[in-house]
Amino acid sequence: MIHQLRVYEIYEHNKSAFFERFRDHATRIMARYDFHIVAQWEAQTNARTEFIYLIAWPDSTTMEQAWAAFRADEEWQSLKRSTSAQYGELVGAIEDRVLTPLSAVDLG
Repeated sequence: MIHQLRVYEIYEHNKSAFFERFRDHATRIMARYDFHIVAQWEAQTNARTEFIYLIAWPDSTTMEQAWAAFRADEEWQSLKRSTSAQYGELVGAIEDRVLTPLSAVDLG
């Protein structure tokens, strides 16, 4: 199993629209493609507000195929267009990290 850490820059002026879209739509569509969201956080840095979430995957191939299917999903594409038209861009920079577990042997 691997985990994927996603960090989105979000904007204070339309943060509630982002959370609504993620909660009510993105997670529902992601479930179609077997995304397993483990946890979600909001973080504040000096420079920006961030939405951070962790996804569990059985392997990297499954992760890549699920993301490709999600991004190509017609409902998701339509929702992204309509919310962007109504509220402006909801997400700025995106950071993506795949976390591979280490064993006690790996750590020496």
